[in-house]
Amino acid sequence: MPETATHQSTNYASKNSAKSEFRLLCWAVLVALALRLLVVAFVYKNFLAPGREHWVFGYETGKIAYSIAQGRGFANPYYGPPQGPTALITPVMPYVLAAIFLQFGFYTAASAIAILSLNGLFSAITCIPVYFIAKKCFDETTAKWAAWMWAIFPMAIYFSTTSARETPLATFLLSCVVWAALALRDSASLRAWLGFGLLCGVTVLTNPVVLGIVPFLGAWVWYQRRTQRHEHFFFPVAGLVMCALIAPWLVRNFRTFHRPVFLKDSMPLELCIGNVGNAVHWWNSSLHPSGNPAELDKLARIGEQAYLDEKRTLAYEYIKNNPGIFLWRSVRRVIYMWTGYWSFNPAYLSEEQFDLANIPFYTITTILALLGLRKLFQRDFVLALPFAFLLILFPVVYYMTHPDLVYRHPLDPFVVILATSAVVSWRQAFRQGSKLA
Repeated sequence: MPETATHQSTNYASKNSAKSEFRLLCWAVLVALALRLLVVAFVYKNFLAPGREHWVFGYETGKIAYSIAQGRGFANPYYGPPQGPTALITPVMPYVLAAIFLQFGFYTAASAIAILSLNGLFSAITCIPVYFIAKKCFDETTAKWAAWMWAIFPMAIYFSTTSARETPLATFLLSCVVWAALALRDSASLRAWLGFGLLCGVTVLTNPVVLGIVPFLGAWVWYQRRTQRHEHFFFPVAGLVMCALIAPWLVRNFRTFHRPVFLKDSMPLELCIGNVGNAVHWWNSSLHPSGNPAELDKLARIGEQAYLDEKRTLAYEYIKNNPGIFLWRSVRRVIYMWTGYWSFNPAYLSEEQFDLANIPFYTITTILALLGLRKLFQRDFVLALPFAFLLILFPVVYYMTHPDLVYRHPLDPFVVILATSAVVSWRQAFRQGSKLA
């Protein structure tokens, strides 16, 4: 066959493949979005409960967004008396929700539908990075199944339609960060590294926990491309772009509180409510402003930084005097994050009624994901490292403070990819065995 004809045939096949891929992703995203919007139609009214100044409408995110939209600044994370400026959470989602409030009204049905639909959209388009990550690390078959599995993944539907928090956006952005890191292995473009730094900065301002992952992903890419000429400075440049993006928020915190506050200042409070007292549950609501009026009054009276200083002292003293309890609760937090199991105590289960269903679901998906990760390590050790970084490093802060299954949701796309790869591998092996038989 002439070379020109071969080239045309290759281009035709490539175009057909791209069209097929585009159709697949369009259908996966549309089905995912339809499922999420269907749930939104049933649950949005739950956001309209007026109790505690519409507390359930976004919790801290909703109250800060309300303060922003009212012209009072990034402040007042709880209901009740004004608590002043805050850095309990990072700025991206409160400003998104504030824009929705300004457009659709405060705590209205339209605002509830808008934010839940937006979160549903973030969750639905996560099918796209899921597909390309799976295709890059495994094969096209795994990628197709993984995209569809994410579209119907129960936890993705649940967490994107029952909360106004940043979780669906953070999940989408972290998936894009990993997708970009994989793409950078084959890119010698400075522009691509600048884009990577920009993406990482937005992701960190959405969920600061990602900052524990980003340096490892960047170093992983840079190490593999270190032999390329003129690329030795790309990784630091991406880091500078990320730092430049988050710098204004750090400056705001310093000017507001007259001392350094790195991204968010909630760590002392999280350490306290996850470790001090209350062995029944994984958090102690009596030490949190949203669960105890006395704590809320103290926060409003002395201000956020003085309040958190007290919590820091209380938490550190408790951990220092009870290291065994801290260690044992940390082990239990690890188990909970990956299996959904905390306790079968009736008092606990009365508060967490979904746990009995979550335990088998999370345990099975975790086992499948670990099997998929093992297979990937066996096939390509280097390619498996980003998955290992994510699964090991991302949840560490929650092992020390307190867990919640919504906190590990940004890892769920990678759990789905790895679990799908294990199932596809078994399916292919079974087919081959049947043919041989």
